[in-house]
Amino acid sequence: MPGKSQKPAGSLKTGEPAFLAVGKIRRPHGVRGDTLVELYTDFPERLTPGRKIYLGESHQPVTIRSQRQHNAGLILGFEGIDTPEQVGQHRNQFLYVDRSDAPSLPSGEYYFHELIDLLVVDEQGGEMGVLTGILETGANDVYVVTDPAGVELLIPAIPDCIRKVDMRARRMVVHLLPGLVEEKADGT
Repeated sequence: MPGKSQKPAGSLKTGEPAFLAVGKIRRPHGVRGDTLVELYTDFPERLTPGRKIYLGESHQPVTIRSQRQHNAGLILGFEGIDTPEQVGQHRNQFLYVDRSDAPSLPSGEYYFHELIDLLVVDEQGGEMGVLTGILETGANDVYVVTDPAGVELLIPAIPDCIRKVDMRARRMVVHLLPGLVEEKADGT
């Protein structure tokens, strides 16, 4: 998105997550304790043997033993998890990396958690609400902005709509396309 700058992936600010989800364990694969992982990261190349990641809500540290591509996901093996039964106990659990290990993003790109709770204003400075969610639609992301009355407005995350993101001020300036203005005005 245009006009955005990236803060370093260093120390945590209040409210910033300590861990970032990078995948979800789906099902055992094979007889050596490997598992199919659904990816939630744009950086799967970082999930390499020897890397420490964290398993489940308890953030149990595990070390990747093996990794290989499988369709849109990965097949991972972990040290100390050697049977399908052992890895099956972790089915549907998330895999995390420590936030401090997350790679810095190029200028103009942000992790989703960094955008949540930004104040959204129009080009004249009028407050529209707070960014409360992000929908991944395939073509482009869509920002969910909730006004003080709880009404949601959907704004495409495209350069024509997102004019500026000021992370220091925690503010996003948007331009509403004519169809969006009409939808908001009549409450639909």
